[in-house]
Amino acid sequence: MTLNLANATAAQRDDREFVLSAIKSSGIAIQFASPARRADFEIGMAAVKKNGRALQFVSESLRADRRVVLAAISKWAIALEFAAPHLRDDREVVLKAVKKWGIALKHASSRLQADREVVMAAVNRNSAALKYASKKLSAEFEENTPVGRQLGTGAATVKEKKGKA
Repeated sequence: MTLNLANATAAQRDDREFVLSAIKSSGIAIQFASPARRADFEIGMAAVKKNGRALQFVSESLRADRRVVLAAISKWAIALEFAAPHLRDDREVVLKAVKKWGIALKHASSRLQADREVVMAAVNRNSAALKYASKKLSAEFEENTPVGRQLGTGAATVKEKKGKA
């Protein structure tokens, strides 16, 4: 039996077991849970493991929890958009996201949008990610026209200029 959290009573939305059962079929159902349940680590983690987009609906404290954000990104890279600012500035977190989907660079901190390795990873995954790189790196990469494109993926092979670190 699938539990429908959207049509649940206030008591059911706050019932831990009811909410855990409901998100087993739909991680984003967490959006209908009570604030206390959206802040529950076990429930939040189960929700993002089911559907990374659920990160949008968990509490701020869980959006600031590295373990929860990494779990969400492993399911849906664009979940980086809903991560706390300090995690959008965490190199490991951002690299994981852009290696999965380059466009996630859009939600990285400006510091990491200017990080050569992060931008290379994003652009190698999807050349359209270049528009989210810092102006300086974007200009450098545009000078180095992509030498190959994998049709259907948007991925490009980019060569760095010789002598650049």
